[in-house]
Amino acid sequence: MVLQHFGLTHYPLGKGTTELWDDGALARLGERFAWLLHSPGVGLLTGEAGVGKTAALRALTQALNPHRYQVIYLAETDFGRLDLYRSLALALGLEGAYRRAALWRQIKAHIEALADGKNVTPLWIIDEAHNLPAAFFRDLPAFLNFAFDSRDLMSLWLVGHPALEHTLDRAPYAALASRIQVRLRLRPISERERFHSLVTQAFKHAGAEHTLLSDSGLELLRQASRGLPRYAGRILKTSLQLAVPKGLNHLPDEVIQQAIEELR
Repeated sequence: MVLQHFGLTHYPLGKGTTELWDDGALARLGERFAWLLHSPGVGLLTGEAGVGKTAALRALTQALNPHRYQVIYLAETDFGRLDLYRSLALALGLEGAYRRAALWRQIKAHIEALADGKNVTPLWIIDEAHNLPAAFFRDLPAFLNFAFDSRDLMSLWLVGHPALEHTLDRAPYAALASRIQVRLRLRPISERERFHSLVTQAFKHAGAEHTLLSDSGLELLRQASRGLPRYAGRILKTSLQLAVPKGLNHLPDEVIQQAIEELR
């Protein structure tokens, strides 16, 4: 009903968005993402919650050839290291051995078979990686060691809050840090012109002929969301829902302010 009222196909900056706004940051991520496909290794992607890390990687993986890359996405990271490797085994179609040493051998043998027999590279994306246990970070370099460390057979992206980067720079994780080939941080779209461009494009892709906010409304949205697309999308969705019972066909400042208050 809300979308129909405004003639939209989906909520601007919501999960239905299929085309992401980019003024260069995502293009750089796409380039580095391609690097780790052609030369498998470890990538580190950090940024504040809501900045669009997962959405960007989701868009990049959707374009991959499933006969060449097996994408494995994991976001349930607040578990023990054995549970994490079991999740990987299940995603690879393995039952998973009971003991960690046997489980490792099973997974690594399967990954080698994928590379040698099918020319398939697993792409493991671990979201919320700042919640991973310390033991997992210490184990990971050994797990990624194939054939006397002469082969790189898996691409891995560790995705999390900015604190993750500082964690991995600590001495106990030096072995893992030395394997990170790409380090990127996505930052909030806090500059006024960039943020206005983001919202304008979001409305356009959602089917609106023009942005439904005034300049002062856009500024309210920018400050309240701190330039984070997810939070801006939540405020816009709530604003649209509040506007319909009022019979409005635009989003006046007072409606945006009401949405901001309701989401606090």
